[in-house]
Amino acid sequence: MATATETNTVEAKLREASDKNAARRLRTTGMIPGVLYGAMKEPRAIAVDPKQILKILRSASGHNTIFDVNLEGTQDKAMLVDWQYEPLKGSLLHVDLKRIAMDQKMRLSIPVHLEGDAKAAKEAGGLVDLVLREIQIECLPADIPSFIAVNVNELTAGQGIRVADLPKSDKVKYLNDEDATVVHITFVREEAAPVAADAAAVAAPAEPEVIKKGKTETADADAIGKDAKKK
Repeated sequence: MATATETNTVEAKLREASDKNAARRLRTTGMIPGVLYGAMKEPRAIAVDPKQILKILRSASGHNTIFDVNLEGTQDKAMLVDWQYEPLKGSLLHVDLKRIAMDQKMRLSIPVHLEGDAKAAKEAGGLVDLVLREIQIECLPADIPSFIAVNVNELTAGQGIRVADLPKSDKVKYLNDEDATVVHITFVREEAAPVAADAAAVAAPAEPEVIKKGKTETADADAIGKDAKKK
């Protein structure tokens, strides 16, 4: 379990909440519109630098990062709760930031990172199947981990790791069912070999029907010839 230590700051400016045309004009200046809300304070329409937001999204802790928002001489701790991309260019269009109370616990999803090489994968050709890619947790904002590390070195055939087996911490509580499988070993089934009888049938095909038909036609011709002689 790795806790994020990087500190980020977002510089924000107040803007007037307006229509799409105003938002487009704002984007031409290199800024994007956003909203800052939460922590029992009034929501504010803001403008932010998309480069600062992308830096946070691409960090180790991603959208779970706690960062500082500087707005008109005040500073709040916040998180990214929603963001929109332009479909074709992939540029940011809008962001929602939520103020965070550092003394109140939060519930969020944390990614699972696998570490090591499973014995079953190296010795028996097994595959490591990650079932739960994210774990639901509850903790204080300062204790949010970047990811949950799961070591698979000792996994052999038929074994797996459950939520109950994850690293324990007094600061982080797992919310998933304790018996839920996080990762296990699977094997790819091989196709069955052809049955011997089927192979023999292919090697020795049945006698063509036309031969039998030829014999019947010859017998019929002989019978007709005998009738003609009698007449």
